[in-house]
Amino acid sequence: MSDITSTARRNGFNWRQWFLTPWSIVIAVPILVWVLDQPNFLVVSVFAIKAFLGTLPYIAIAVLMIAWLKAAGAEAMIANAFKGREIRMIFLAALFGGLAPFCSCEVIPFIAGLLALGAPLSAVMAFWLSSPLIDPPTLFITASALGWPFAVGKAVSAVSLGLFGGFMIRAMHTSGLFSDPLKVASAKGCGCSCGPSPFEGTPLWRFWQEGKRTDVFKSELTSNALFLIKWLALAYTLEALLVTYVPASLIVAAVGGQGITPIATAALVGMPAYLNGYVAPPLLAGLMAQGMTAGAAMAFMVAGSVSSVPAMAAVWSLVKPRVFFTYLGLGVGGAILSGMVFQLLN
Repeated sequence: MSDITSTARRNGFNWRQWFLTPWSIVIAVPILVWVLDQPNFLVVSVFAIKAFLGTLPYIAIAVLMIAWLKAAGAEAMIANAFKGREIRMIFLAALFGGLAPFCSCEVIPFIAGLLALGAPLSAVMAFWLSSPLIDPPTLFITASALGWPFAVGKAVSAVSLGLFGGFMIRAMHTSGLFSDPLKVASAKGCGCSCGPSPFEGTPLWRFWQEGKRTDVFKSELTSNALFLIKWLALAYTLEALLVTYVPASLIVAAVGGQGITPIATAALVGMPAYLNGYVAPPLLAGLMAQGMTAGAAMAFMVAGSVSSVPAMAAVWSLVKPRVFFTYLGLGVGGAILSGMVFQLLN
């Protein structure tokens, strides 16, 4: 067996690549339910299919919007947020963080460029905290799974968290704690080609006037559609399993009820248990159907988004450890506050 494994590895075969993919899980789950619990086969399958079909209009809007923003070069607008007075920069950075159509690769060189140009850490932190939380596709996917009040609440939480982090860093900066935040070695991008520098050019909203931008639109439209369909098919399959097999009493015991305890618990569990931003809303919908409070769901989602691998990699690669751990602390604290406020409003 070890010889076969070694040969497979030498030939480039990766069993995880073939058997632990979203599509393989989507296919395997109904088969396993049919084999192990045939009476619930239709329950699980119909639930997942109906939920997925109900999301298709939101997927269409999301992929069209992100393709348009990328083709138009909307990233060029973001750099303008980091000009002028510091307080103005913090407000604009927190706001634009939720609108920036960056891929995980672009965030690192973009932030590196801002810090190299002397942008204050307070404004950069505001962008860092708000950017992973929301973007146009995530907004629509969250609305489809949890409703528009939750989606708007998450968007408001993203901007609020950015403002909270930005002004906290500004206040602490006067003590000299973050006077030298950058690491000695400047970080580089991930090596992939993510398009032109966001500091160059101006947006062209009528992108179809240029052939290259039209090609970007087509490429982004296709890639994002396939990406969202893949992950949402997995998300609704897992939600069907969660609703069918996880006892409601278990969810209520952990993150149900009133007070700060379930909200804090959800935030602390959500940070290490990061879920793809497109997978989390359907799963949280299932948890809320089983007894999870709205505030705990919001705290879980905010904390999980802040702890996403691209977001943490960007921070760790550029700044010193004290800034990195401050980032995580602000993320957890902001998630708990967001959950408490959202719970009160609900």
